[in-house]
Amino acid sequence: MSFTVDPEVAATIQAIAEANGPLPPPPPVGDVEARRGALNAMLEWANNEAQPIATEVDIVDHEITAADGTALFGRWYRARSSDSRAAVLYLHGGGMILGSVPIFDGPVSRYVAHTGVPMLSIDYRLAPEHPYPTPVEDAYASLVWLAGHATELGVDPDRIAVMGDSAGGGLAAAVAILSRDRGGPPLARQILLYPMLDDRNTAPDPEIVPFAGWSYEDNITAWNALLGPGHEDRAVDPSAAPARLIDARDLPPAYIEVGQLDIFRDEDVAYALTLSRAGVDVELHLHPGVPHEYDAIAPHADVSRRAQADRHRVLKSV
Repeated sequence: MSFTVDPEVAATIQAIAEANGPLPPPPPVGDVEARRGALNAMLEWANNEAQPIATEVDIVDHEITAADGTALFGRWYRARSSDSRAAVLYLHGGGMILGSVPIFDGPVSRYVAHTGVPMLSIDYRLAPEHPYPTPVEDAYASLVWLAGHATELGVDPDRIAVMGDSAGGGLAAAVAILSRDRGGPPLARQILLYPMLDDRNTAPDPEIVPFAGWSYEDNITAWNALLGPGHEDRAVDPSAAPARLIDARDLPPAYIEVGQLDIFRDEDVAYALTLSRAGVDVELHLHPGVPHEYDAIAPHADVSRRAQADRHRVLKSV
């Protein structure tokens, strides 16, 4: 029996195709610029236009200094009606090669509005112009900045979590590893939404290929941009690809979710097992019938509403 798409998600995909035409095939492997042009526009529409940016959230921009002295752009979101002392470092998606803080204004502002938990979103530098370790070092520097400015931001430094979607979920997992290994700021939780974790995920699964919103061609392009060709056969540090992690002891509790039609399915479930076997508390959701970024594609589908409710619950627990 073959997989089928959740009916509500399928209906939304069909409506989008009827309005705009079917999605074009992925650009050739290695074409980063074509992916940036197509996917940044798609994310901008899904995140900021199809759903409104929350207006009851105050936004303040900050400059954060990276480990090499580069000034990074950070955006702090706080709900006006909230006095929460928790905080979240949010790392946006985009396969390590695209995306930006403004492109994710919508989802971040909506998380803050619904939960009252403030968030810091960071424009980490992107591959291939800035390959590993720059993106994860930028993310880690942002965590250190958030913890170091906790008092002025009204944050309890023991109630900081890290969260990300897709590539940002992989970076969030990597930041948790780095903070543990370096004795950095303690993390209350890691919230990983369909995270991109394994650079060795290059062999297409024929059952998933027809549904893959983030394709295997996209994935190969992204990991090659971050790590260089041939990375699959080299030793790779877990701070680059957290699926390479051997010792998961003492990592923060994790919330992980992924769709069954997502090419990241197996690596995400495997990572949940790696954490669990090391004694790390894990909440894992495997949603049937949905592809990558299903919640952005069909935000009003029941599966998306359930996922959002789970995320809000976990954020409020930080």
